[in-house]
Formats: sequence, structure tokens, C-alpha cells
Amino acid sequence: MSAAEQPSRRTLLAAAVTAAVAAGAGPVLGAGGAVAVGRGGPARPIDHRSWTTFTDWRAGEARGTRAVAGVRPGLVIAEAAGTTDYTDPHTGTTARWEYATWTSPVHRLSVPATEVIASWNARTPAGTWLQTELQGTYTDGTATPWYVMGRWAAGDQDIKRTSVDGQSDGRSSIWTDTFAIDDAASGLRLASYRLRLTLYRRPGLTATPTVWRIGAMGSDVPDRFTVPASTPGVTRELAVPRYSQEIHKGQYPEYDNGGEAWCSPTSSQMIIEYWGGRLTPEQLAWVDPSYADPQVCHAARYTYDHQYGGCGNWPFNAAYAATFPHLQGVVTRLASLTELETLIAAGIPAITSQSFLKTELTGAGYGTSGHLMTVIGFTADGDVIANDPASPSDAAVRRVYLRREFENIWLRTKRYNASGKVVSGTGGVCYLYFPARISPGQRLALASVGVR
Repeated sequence: MSAAEQPSRRTLLAAAVTAAVAAGAGPVLGAGGAVAVGRGGPARPIDHRSWTTFTDWRAGEARGTRAVAGVRPGLVIAEAAGTTDYTDPHTGTTARWEYATWTSPVHRLSVPATEVIASWNARTPAGTWLQTELQGTYTDGTATPWYVMGRWAAGDQDIKRTSVDGQSDGRSSIWTDTFAIDDAASGLRLASYRLRLTLYRRPGLTATPTVWRIGAMGSDVPDRFTVPASTPGVTRELAVPRYSQEIHKGQYPEYDNGGEAWCSPTSSQMIIEYWGGRLTPEQLAWVDPSYADPQVCHAARYTYDHQYGGCGNWPFNAAYAATFPHLQGVVTRLASLTELETLIAAGIPAITSQSFLKTELTGAGYGTSGHLMTVIGFTADGDVIANDPASPSDAAVRRVYLRREFENIWLRTKRYNASGKVVSGTGGVCYLYFPARISPGQRLALASVGVR
């Protein structure tokens, strides 16, 4: 489950982009080929901007940080800009930390946004952690405060990774992992933003966090209960490992009451392993040896947000994926199943977030206020092939869901719950994980959905 029941989750207008992608590098079960996505449609109501290159890191405002070149350019602490005390709200422990900062250039959104979601990829050795913040300018020219978008470490020995509640200026608020305009009907939007990274380490250490990617997705589309139907275009199935969250029910209840709520980390682990990411016996030594699929328990522990009280923080899942060598992860939105077909054709699976009644998704057998599953392909009829972790066993994870039902429950932003109350949908949110080195076809497919 993710942060799905937050106010005004905005939907996506169906929009077409042009892409021609060759078959991707991942293993496949069926034939795949190029897909041409519709031409000449309206502009996508989604803007994704990431800083990843040496030039990007050099362009920001550095206070104690420096850019490092190489195959995977990044940002590190060069020297401390200062020291500060941080009291961990989840342990009560106060510790002193050296810090250095980097602030991105201002990014003017191509689509003034009602929502913004940041994500990052980094390595944090023992004794280090990082904080991501966002500060923006509204369309009326006034500024937001600096909002904390996450306090994060790959491990949990130094701080407890956490979102920060209670952040608002009366015009916008932070809902766990998402910046949102409080009253979208007012016409107010976020016109631009900048991101700030603060890198921390214990005084006297030479170790440093290394950040390879920082970015954000902004979007603005009107709320709606239904979305336009798309036309099938791709037949392909990717060989993604299958894991059930349900077999972990009751295991490690300190992480959101055990496996029954672990759809997000279970989905993350599937795609991580599709790309070759593996945990070592040493990393898994803490897991009870009687538990099947211990890597799912590990993913739950290392995506857990101690403030949210769950494993469904979207950026924390993307950051976890990027702790595996040579993997990247972003949180974004897609505008249609056609865009998702473009990725599948290139060998790139996606983790989608949706909410629905039991009657709205044939064959699921359950309803949910927020659930993550992994889309791994499309049938010849255009129906969606998903690895659904809310299955009773690993063998039962592969599902085929009707195309029209799936695209509506995923892309809408408004729906009726079991009590008949109008509640929010996720509006096409997805996680995309992919290698640091990708094929030209995969690069083109990602670029076609705004990810570079």
C-alpha cells in the first residue's frame, strides 16, 4: 500500500508521444517489437526533470559538496559547510553531524503543477545520510517554504528514514512523499522549483554519501472518474520474478504489520531481480531462515518509512532499488497504457499504483484503497499481464487483467469507495527501475515518457 488516500491526487489526460523502440535487453517470454505511439496529441501534463550528469552537478550551488566525474557522475561531501544536531523523532537520540549542501538551478515546469514528487538515487555508507528538500514559486509569484521531501539512509543504524508530517503554508502541503496544492480549483499552481540536498556524516569521518540522481515529477490534470480508452499496440511479456506478499503475513510486524501490507517492496524486489540485482547471504542473515523469499522481508525493512508507518513511500522504494549496483529508480506518472506499452516493448517493466473496488478489476478477488503491482506485459488482445503480489502464493502471482478495467483504475484520480464516498485515485503514478547503462532503444523509450 502506498500513500494513495491523500487529497487531490490528480489524474492524467491521455496524451500521445512518438517513440520507436527496439526490443529491450531484459529476458522475455514472448515476441516483442517496435511500437509507434500516437502522434500529434496534446502536450503531456507531466514534467519530469532529473540532475544526473557531471555538468548538472557542476551547475548547482554547492556549499561543501563537489561533483565527481566517471561512468556514473555524482555528488559528494568535499568538506563540511557546518555542523548541526539532529534529534531522531523515532528514537529520541540526538547526535551531531557534519553537513554540506547542493541546491539545483531553478527548474521552470513545462506544466505548472498541482503535485510534485521528488526521487533520488544515492549510496549512504555507515555514518552518513541525506535530506531532500523542495522550494518553489507559485504562479502568482510568491514562494513556498523549503519543504522536506525525505530524510533517508540506505540502512537503519544511524537514523530512521522518515517523511515529515505537518508541513504546509496554507496554500500547499506535503502528504508523505507528495507536494500538493491545497485547492487546485483556485487555479493556483507551482510554476517552478528547485531541490536542495543536504549530505550528512558523523564528525571526523571521511565517508560521504554519493548522490547519482535527484529529480522531481510535476503534473497537472483535471480530476476525473474515467479515462479515455486506448488501442492495444504491443504483445510482449517480460520474464520478471514472481513474489507474493501474502506468504509473509505476520512476519516482522514492526514493518507495517507484516507482509500483508508489503505490496510496494515486494513489487520493487521483483523488478530489481529482473535487472539482476541480488542480495548476499550476509545481507539476508538477519531474516528468520524458516521464511521463504527472505529478500522480500529485506526489501520491506529497507523501504520502511518510520513516520508514514509503512513500506509504501514512493521515493523510498526508488531509492532502495538504486542501492543495488548499477540500477536507477525514479517515481513518475504515465499518461496512458500506450506509454506503458512503449516501455514494455523496450524491456522495461513498471510498478503501478492503483485503488479499486472488488467489482472493478475482474479476477483480482479483492478491493483496495491503494495497491502496487508490477506490469510485465500485454497479451495479443491488449490485456495487461501483471505480477500481482496480493496473491496467495508465488505461483499465483501472474495475472491477466482486462485492459479497459486496468487503465481506468490506474489513471483516474477520483473514484467511489465501498461506502459510496468520493475518494482519490493515484492518477498514473508508477516506479521505473532501469540500469545505469541502457540500450539506445531503452533510452528512447524512457525519453518518450519524459525520463532522462
